[in-house]
Parts: sequence; C-alpha cells; structure tokens
Amino acid sequence: QVQLVESGGGLVRPGESLRLSCVASGIKFSDYHLRWFRQAPGKERQFVALITTEDTTNYHDAVKGRFTASRDNAKNTGYLQMNFLKPEDTAVYSCYAYPLNGRGYSGQGTQVTVTS
Repeated sequence: QVQLVESGGGLVRPGESLRLSCVASGIKFSDYHLRWFRQAPGKERQFVALITTEDTTNYHDAVKGRFTASRDNAKNTGYLQMNFLKPEDTAVYSCYAYPLNGRGYSGQGTQVTVTS
C-alpha cells in the first residue's frame, strides 16, 4: 500500500520559517519525482515546487528565492523549506510523487497558516 504523509505545517508569523516533510512508503522513492502543491480556501490548487529524481528543482515564481525543495532518498522523504513566509502563503500544502511512467500518489496535506 502506497502512502504519502506530510507534516511540519503550523501557525507562524510573517517572516518566519517552516520545513515541511513528505514521507513515502510502498514505493521506491528514488524513482519518483516529487511536486509540492498548495491550495488556499476558495482558490485553485497551485503548483509550488518540483524536485526530480535527479535533484533538479523548479519553483513557482511566487516562492522563488524563499522556498527550497530537497529530498533524502535513504529516508524516503521529501522536504520543502519555506523561509520568509508571507500571509499569502497560507494554504494546505501537499506532496505528489510520480514516476516517469506510471501513476502518481498524493498525500493528505498539512496546513500552513501565516498571520500576524
């Protein structure tokens, strides 16, 4: 059974940081690219970051320079380091792991709230 579990969300003030984790089980994590998405209330899901199996990264313009995606294949875990958080970063963040060919898997998400 494949499972992705996000953690690390919370309530922070503007300018603070959080590190999200996405732990995968039931898959060979190193064979899967990992995307991070977020969805704020009343808004569509938004791509945030990508880290490929080759550790290539890509980011939405809104988070470039503030967010960093990384992964530790030995721990079957992907990370999203979020610095200089803004109120507009408030959303449920989820990870999505997918191979080059085959189906992908999503986690349930973790809430990030940025407010003063």
